[in-house]
Parts: sequence; structure tokens; C-alpha cells
Amino acid sequence: MNGLRYVYAVCRPLGAPLQTALSGVAGDPPRLLAHHGLIAVVSHVPERDFAEEPLRRRLEDLDWLTETARAHQQVIDALTAVTTPLPLRLATVFRDDSGVRVMMEEREQDFLRTLDRLDGRVEWGVKVYVEPEAREPEPAAARPVSGRDYLRQRRTLARAQEDTWQRAEEFAARLHATLSARAEDARLHPPQNSALSEASGQNVLNAAYLVPRAQSEEFVEIVDRTKGEEPGIRVELTGPWAAYSFVDMTEEVGAGGPGEDA
Repeated sequence: MNGLRYVYAVCRPLGAPLQTALSGVAGDPPRLLAHHGLIAVVSHVPERDFAEEPLRRRLEDLDWLTETARAHQQVIDALTAVTTPLPLRLATVFRDDSGVRVMMEEREQDFLRTLDRLDGRVEWGVKVYVEPEAREPEPAAARPVSGRDYLRQRRTLARAQEDTWQRAEEFAARLHATLSARAEDARLHPPQNSALSEASGQNVLNAAYLVPRAQSEEFVEIVDRTKGEEPGIRVELTGPWAAYSFVDMTEEVGAGGPGEDA
């Protein structure tokens, strides 16, 4: 298959082969491109979708973007199972193998430093939500018989909501402190907008933790023990992921259209 080169990640030589049935973006199986002791995981993508102008339009197509992101993540997940990948941004595209090699040579020292820092580590995501049920009025509340009763019920409801929020924030702060002490690094992301994420409840903690793979089981157990600890508060754990949140160079590597030829 001819076309441009889509780059998923850079890593050190793999200790095990990739899955033989693994499919990448645009249905093309990923392959390994070696250069100076590093490996770029690449596949072919068509110019009609991934050249600079069509790609700009495609990135506004949510269905296409979702399918591409899913295929991209599938390759990253497969890599994470056998090595420590340095994931590049979605839609990082170069003209040909030579362009990929130039990129790897220019960033070789950055890649090596980052891979050393991430070696043997994975990312875990932890989110804390206030459940919507916790903010609803008490079902047994009596129907107000006067204006004074109505105002009293409103004040009671407002105090209950404030108490729930305060309890959720204190819980999230304690959990983040505990997990940060168990992780090598942590990142606090902005709380998710529930209208966009479609997750139920209000997000009060959205954090990522860099954890040695060997200590992941203990980390997961700590998070699991907190689930159900506070009524009306939900804890979600995701991972293990490639360490996206701890790679600082992704925005500097060519993305959003073919890079320069060598």
C-alpha cells in the first residue's frame, strides 16, 4: 500500500513482536521502522485523507475522528503491552520513511531522555464525581404549605448541596495526596465538562498518575478501597495507559499533516 506515513509512537526495540492481526489507522497494519537504536511504529495512510488540506477538513468530522482515534489507541495499547512507548499526537504524518527518520534523528536525544524516564512505568487515570442523586431533593420532603415553608426547604436543600460539595472536595484532595505519594509523578487535568464527556455526575477530580508497572497492583488496590467509601461520590479508575500525560514533547513533533521530506 502506497501513501503517507502515519507515526503512532517512538520506542526502543521491542522485546516481543506486535500482534499479527493488529490493524492501524485506515486499516493498514503497523510496522516497525528502525533508526539509530530507536523504533518508529508507522503505517501507510492515503493522501486523500491525510495530506494537509484534506486532513484539516477530516479533523472536523467527528465520526472520522472517532474511528481514527480508536485505531490509533488500539496500536498504542498493543505497544504498551510489550514495551514503554512514547506516544505521538493523533494524526502525526510524514511524507515517507525518510521524513520519519529525519524526525527521529532531530529528536533523538529528547526521545532517549523521555524513554529513560518512562521506562517500566504506566499511566493510571483517576476521576471523582459527585453523583447526581446526591444533589436531588429528599424524596420525603413535605410539600410546602406556605412561603416560609418553601424558603426553609430551599435553604435546607442548598445546605445539603454545599455539604456534599465540601465533602467531595475534601475526599478528592485526600485521595489525590494518597495517590501522589504512591506515584512517581502526577498531573491534575481540568475537571471534565459533563455535557461533553457524557459521564454522569459532576467531575471534581481528573488526575493522571505515573506508576511503576511493578507497583500497579498495589496502586489499583488503594483506589478500589476508596470506592463506596463516601455516599454520593463515585471513583473511576482507568488504565494502564501509555504515559500520554507525562510526555512533554508531543506538541513539538510534526502533526496535522505531512512533515518535511528529508
